[in-house]
Amino acid sequence: MARYDLVLRGGTVLDGTGAAGVTADLAIAGDRIAAIDKLPQGSGASEIDLAGLAVAPGFIDVHTHDDRALLSQPEMAPKVSQGVTTVIAGNCGVSLAPMIERPDLPPPLDLIGSAEQFRFRRFAEYLEALDAAPAAANAALLVGHSTLRACTMDRFDRPASEPEIAGMRERLAEALDAGAIGLSSGLWYAPANAAPKSELVALARTLHGAGAIYTTHMREEGDHVMESLDETFAVGREAEIPVVISHHKVIGTPNFGRTEETLPKIKAAMAQQPIGLDAYPYIASSTVLRKENIARAIRILITWSKPHPDATGRELAEVAQQWGVSQEQAADRLQPAGAIYFMMSEADVRRVLAFEHTMIGSDGLPHDRHPHPRLWGTFARVLGHYCRDEKLFPLAEAVRRMTGLPAQRFGLSGRGRLAPGAYADVTVFDPGTVIDRASFAEPTTPAAGIHLVLVNGEAVWRDGAATGARPGRALRRQQMQKEAAG
Repeated sequence: MARYDLVLRGGTVLDGTGAAGVTADLAIAGDRIAAIDKLPQGSGASEIDLAGLAVAPGFIDVHTHDDRALLSQPEMAPKVSQGVTTVIAGNCGVSLAPMIERPDLPPPLDLIGSAEQFRFRRFAEYLEALDAAPAAANAALLVGHSTLRACTMDRFDRPASEPEIAGMRERLAEALDAGAIGLSSGLWYAPANAAPKSELVALARTLHGAGAIYTTHMREEGDHVMESLDETFAVGREAEIPVVISHHKVIGTPNFGRTEETLPKIKAAMAQQPIGLDAYPYIASSTVLRKENIARAIRILITWSKPHPDATGRELAEVAQQWGVSQEQAADRLQPAGAIYFMMSEADVRRVLAFEHTMIGSDGLPHDRHPHPRLWGTFARVLGHYCRDEKLFPLAEAVRRMTGLPAQRFGLSGRGRLAPGAYADVTVFDPGTVIDRASFAEPTTPAAGIHLVLVNGEAVWRDGAATGARPGRALRRQQMQKEAAG
């Protein structure tokens, strides 16, 4: 009689710790891994031969803007198609909840939805909606600082007052009680740019007692990147909380090569306090269209424009030439809009990816009409291009950056590892053929070489297509902390 629901036979098991792969059978019972060993034939109700394929923990995308996509695109095809089984959402200061009713929605909040789609007045309501209509992937959720400001303040071009900070702390505390894993900020953006360090520390202190985390799109990633690192470290020290630097990079041609300064600085700070960082494997970034970036970028691609949807997918310079205006004037006409900015060097991207503490995050924008290819390609690009072809790191190390390391950093108990008792989030891929196929011209093309993806023991991607299963869970911080404590 079969002892297990499923046995994955003869694959190379990469357990997520960075240890070399071993040939073994992996057995699943319910939503858990039951055994990793040489198992008798017929011990699974279903058995799949995976000889020649890699069997890894499901990948964890540590930097997403999937808050609304979890509800509106629950099959989560951009993520599960590249082996992602858990997403961290609510980054860059933008979360779908909590939000008051308001007539307008300041950028960049509009990157994930319209004003009517920010309908959750309490964070608990958002989590309950995810429980009621599960997605294909698991989700751990951050509370956005800009979202809290939009709930509380009449205007954003000033520091929050003490009563406003108290109001933000109250909403943050409710979210943490509901299960949020931490707070994110997007200090480069207008809704948060006027917030001083003291405002951030006041909010971050709410995280300390909850054992929660702070992630940040820093105030500057260009000329003043070193000062922004200092501010980030100071918030973590003063609030006594762990910090994650979001999508670490240096932008603008005058700053090419400066990761030779930033990475040693980050490494030195890591010796003094808990700090993490993530990156995506591309030389182009993507966010709202801002004139300030025109001079910094080599070229700019429009990802969406509300008044001029026909500009989607075109170069800003081409649109400006057609209209007979400057790029700055064209950017004004296109607003509100989004863009891809080519303004990083390949050497810097490689240096950050090679840094042993760097996690992988896509930073994809699922609601862009013409998204950055990182939405569909990030994880396969790391495995195929940077790991296999460029030999930037061994395969087991690439998998660790996507699984065990982020699970440890974000407190995702029972995930990010293949071990008996762990949740059965599993990605099966071909190390010889896995590669990203999404491009800047065709950004929604699924990756190649991803054979099977399981979330909580159920197949969500198989043989190049979504299965329709939606076994994902909204992961609450308290439950994960309880499981970690045994």
